[in-house]
Amino acid sequence: MADALLDPRTLRALAAELNLRPTKQRGQNFVHDANTVRRIVAASGVTADDVVLEIGPGLGSLTLGLLETGAQVTAIEIDPPLARRLPRTVQQRLPEASQRLRVVEADALDVTDLPGPPPTAVVANLPYNVSVPVLLHVLARWDSITRGLVMVQLEVADRLVAGPGSRTYGVPSVKLAWYASSSRIGTVPPKVFWPVPNVDSGLVALTRREPPVTSASREEVFSVIDAAFAQRRKMLRGALSGLFGSSAQAAAALEASGVDPQARGEVLGVADFARIAERLIDKDV
Repeated sequence: MADALLDPRTLRALAAELNLRPTKQRGQNFVHDANTVRRIVAASGVTADDVVLEIGPGLGSLTLGLLETGAQVTAIEIDPPLARRLPRTVQQRLPEASQRLRVVEADALDVTDLPGPPPTAVVANLPYNVSVPVLLHVLARWDSITRGLVMVQLEVADRLVAGPGSRTYGVPSVKLAWYASSSRIGTVPPKVFWPVPNVDSGLVALTRREPPVTSASREEVFSVIDAAFAQRRKMLRGALSGLFGSSAQAAAALEASGVDPQARGEVLGVADFARIAERLIDKDV
């Protein structure tokens, strides 16, 4: 099976066939190194029992690696020529796996239903410009996904896995923590991509966990998170004054939640934001 994966020459030949010019707009950087693909697949822990959701398969480098495990793969691709070429690429290079591939031609942010059985894992090389919203959408929509491994721009990886008090901690960190625990488990150099990006990429491993126990909805908790970080340097009593009606009311709600009104959002964990959101409900009752 060693020749099933795409090498640089084959990747460029596919791109030429499709008259493909990778665009920054779609964050298209295709992996052409088989060792990197197998490293990602191995780190993901995917087995033949899995149904993998892959976002942005592109020319199929990672898709082929995932199919080698015996897993089923549902791939969402926004670019029509790429989406239509992928099944043929799999048929040509790994024919025994072609029945285990399903391709959805769509913007991942618009997809709410998938063909076939529900996904159990997400493994993807995510375009840098939409990586956070796509990942959060996928985790929100398919609670059947219990784990994942995503490759994102290194800076984004650091933001996703950051903990409270960290310089890189922010909205992506807290919202991801609602769904999953996460860790950065490696980096990927630019040289394994075509075209070569200007930055390293990071591998982020995800494990689904239950969100904080709260009477507030996810939407309510996320609205508090968004407000807390909208003006990052503001103390929470000021940052949340719009949600609660005034700085004084925000301060009272924070104190009732066990949070210092003079603290800033960057020191709070997701459970803290959930407690604050409960006070928002009380205000509206």
